[in-house]
Amino acid sequence: MITQNKRLIGIVLSVALLLLVPLVAMQFTDEVYWTLFDFVLAGILLLGAGLLCELVLRKVKHQDNGLAIIAVILAVLFLIWVELAVGIFGTPFAGS
Repeated sequence: MITQNKRLIGIVLSVALLLLVPLVAMQFTDEVYWTLFDFVLAGILLLGAGLLCELVLRKVKHQDNGLAIIAVILAVLFLIWVELAVGIFGTPFAGS
């Protein structure tokens, strides 16, 4: 149980550290401009993907199936991130 809780803490800390990258970059350049909404949305996406991967690791019995599901989760995260950033598919919520 302690190991599982350490993994959850690791996920939360990893998300926080990833969100520090644009926060620090905003202090040094005007090229990076994130609003509070951007940070909240990125946090939800990253934390959601991390927690879903953790759920898969805990619940799926066969390792091959679990890795395939995690690959799909990460691919969906990447596609949503790219769509929000530059609007590659041209949806109404696309960035840029």
